[in-house]
Amino acid sequence: MKIENTKAQMRKGVLEYCILSILEKGDAYTSEILKTLKEAEMIVVEGTIYPLLTRLKNAGLLGYRWEESTSGPPRKYYVLTENGKLFLTELDKTWNNLINAVNKITIAKSTSNE
Repeated sequence: MKIENTKAQMRKGVLEYCILSILEKGDAYTSEILKTLKEAEMIVVEGTIYPLLTRLKNAGLLGYRWEESTSGPPRKYYVLTENGKLFLTELDKTWNNLINAVNKITIAKSTSNE
């Protein structure tokens, strides 16, 4: 089993949560979302993010608006909907529970190895 595959799957599993969290801070277009993810070392390619944004939009968690750009074509800004905000609140709780559970296991493991 290759470690890179496992690491990619772990990142993929939290990508929706990260995107919703980015948009909670304000509307953003795809390039801004990608930049934020890359700065956080969540390596994502454009081919991955576009279908994900569409899926989140189709699920009613995101909306979008077009805005004219001074340097090129209009930009599609994604917006967190009210349903998206409620969904994100639930994901926050789940994420915190998951962190606590994993820490209990990994801390117990490292303590038992001493």
